[in-house]
Amino acid sequence: MNGIILVNAYIRSEGAFRQAERMREELASLGLAARVEKNGNFLCSVQRGGICLSEPIDFCVYLDKDKYLPRMLEKRGVRLFNTAEAVELCDDKMLTYIALAGKGVNMPDTLAAPLCYYADAKLHEGYAETIGARLGYPVIVKKSFGSWGMDIELAENEEQLKDAAERCRMSPHLYQKYISAHRGEDYRVIVVGGRTVAVMKRSNPHDFRSNIECGGKGFPAKVPDSFTEQAERCAEILGLDYCGVDILDDNGTPVVCEVNSNAFFNEAERVTGVNIAGAYAQRIAEVLGVR
Repeated sequence: MNGIILVNAYIRSEGAFRQAERMREELASLGLAARVEKNGNFLCSVQRGGICLSEPIDFCVYLDKDKYLPRMLEKRGVRLFNTAEAVELCDDKMLTYIALAGKGVNMPDTLAAPLCYYADAKLHEGYAETIGARLGYPVIVKKSFGSWGMDIELAENEEQLKDAAERCRMSPHLYQKYISAHRGEDYRVIVVGGRTVAVMKRSNPHDFRSNIECGGKGFPAKVPDSFTEQAERCAEILGLDYCGVDILDDNGTPVVCEVNSNAFFNEAERVTGVNIAGAYAQRIAEVLGVR
């Protein structure tokens, strides 16, 4: 079989390259050859009224978020891990919440911001006041697309909320109730093939964001079954072969913050000692019928 591990064309993160290399190593140990490649070499194109593939590819470990290439690869019969649909649902945070809504998943109360198409437009009177009344303060202001804790702000009052809303006005974004029980802490639950394989606590005493890329630190952790059940439920609903589910602890109640279709596992492997790449490779081999 001919496989490819695809990363973003412009990626600069050493962690992303390490993740891709770990997947290559573990797949090779199972007899599955896959090379690491950056997106941007135009593997697929629309030509002569159809989708053309530049070379035969059987499977792809998709570690990017570009939504066009995976759709084209799937139309040519390439099995993606994760699927194009699953990646899109996770990449757009508001779509994630909508997909999970009504299906037994605890999530923070969330308001989707209206899209703005005019640079000179103004927020309407009472806009921030309405958000504050619905969600209470502080309010999380989060762009719908983003990784590593970037483009997330905490508005402590109406003035800060107005400023944050103005900065985000031209980008898809949302407003969310702040879960305050454990500031700067959450749990990253890694799910492979519908089963929890590792849990890492992330903690950042200097920031409300627990992300490792924002200065957070990882620790091995055990959580109640309700936490892992919520993570596994998310993976099932969104159709994910692999994911990292970020869960907040609201005084013992698990609250799903985000679901990441290509969550970094380097730190989780280091602190838990779990071979996450190996588990993911095994899942891929099983789906492909190799083992």
